[in-house]
Amino acid sequence: MEIDKNQLLRFTTAGSVDDGKSTLIGRLLYDSKAIFEDQLEAVTATSKRKGHEGVDLALFTDGLRDEREQGITIDVAYRYFTTPKRKFIIADTPGHIQYTRNMVTGASTANAALILIDARHGVIEQTKRHAFIASLLQIPHVIVCVNKMDLVDYSENVYNEIVSQFEEFSSKLYVKDIRFLPMSALDGDNVVNRSTNMNWYQGAPLLHTLETLHISSDLNKIDARFPVQTVLRPQREGYIDYRGYAGRIASGIFRPGDEIVVMPSGFSSKVKSIDTEKGALEEAFAPMSVSITLEDDIDVSRGDMIVKINNQAKAVQEFDAMICWFNNTAARPRAKYTIVHTSNEQKAMIKNVVYKIDINTYSRIEDNDNLEMNDISRITIKTTRPIMADEYRDNRVTGSFILIDNTTHETVAAGMII
Repeated sequence: MEIDKNQLLRFTTAGSVDDGKSTLIGRLLYDSKAIFEDQLEAVTATSKRKGHEGVDLALFTDGLRDEREQGITIDVAYRYFTTPKRKFIIADTPGHIQYTRNMVTGASTANAALILIDARHGVIEQTKRHAFIASLLQIPHVIVCVNKMDLVDYSENVYNEIVSQFEEFSSKLYVKDIRFLPMSALDGDNVVNRSTNMNWYQGAPLLHTLETLHISSDLNKIDARFPVQTVLRPQREGYIDYRGYAGRIASGIFRPGDEIVVMPSGFSSKVKSIDTEKGALEEAFAPMSVSITLEDDIDVSRGDMIVKINNQAKAVQEFDAMICWFNNTAARPRAKYTIVHTSNEQKAMIKNVVYKIDINTYSRIEDNDNLEMNDISRITIKTTRPIMADEYRDNRVTGSFILIDNTTHETVAAGMII
């Protein structure tokens, strides 16, 4: 299978404190030669100042000074690197329970999640929490990295026991693809290069797995959804009558001649052309940004959605969703918020808290409608006007939204439509 060299893979890392997430990413960057010389010099100097014999790999990702000084990760640190086979964006998220919202943020757009487990400790509550969030966010691929194998003498039995523990509880989760990998991030075993200490493991090292992970089928190519961001009226020579609807295709494929419906108005037409900066296209697909013109002059504005006539989104004003509460201030019962769903913004109200989830045990907490920071909950939302949505499990773009506090303008929650 040939991999598109320009294809972008987003992955997130998760694990308990000191499981070695930052060291693993540092090793990935270091061994794949993705470190700039000035970065290497700065980290080498910091490592010496802290009394380390070699380079402290974790410092490549702990970009904030507070993190470097304390040796911990407290925010979502994004890193970019490229190999000859693929481009990558890494979201390095904190392991502490009080940073659940940070993991949700970092994982929301990820193709894959790396869940680290310390080989000495095996599956712990944090492992279950991170696996649950990966499942909740419908991350298509999960790679379970059993790290620090050097501290258990590279024992195959220890590794097999951890795999068994993880499989036992993950059978209750909805994850399409789970893979397991024994490694030592500190020594580089099975990160970029194959380990000579674990000949019993016949799989590929982590970088090769990430480079060859098949992610093309992760996109929804069936449900054509085009949220309109703006209307283009150039009013200049050659474009006097041009009226295009610009935005990013959320899912599916559009072609000239397609019969479409504009939601929520219900007006129908056909796609006349699909235009880009470089010229017209015969077809366009997610996540391309394009301008679509229609055969008929109908009323279309920002927040509307163009869909195929025989495959429409649901126009809903009241719906259930799973949300993660981000804010220090608890949710106010029946308070008004602004919901941002694709390009559609409007007022919304949390009508009801159905239940909260104890993400350590996966059990439901009912009769408790007090939403506080890092809580994950099922709620009912009512909006002032319809939004055009799909279930999150079918479409991660049109099935997700954020809530914004009207007073402080802070993002207070992220949600997934059920």
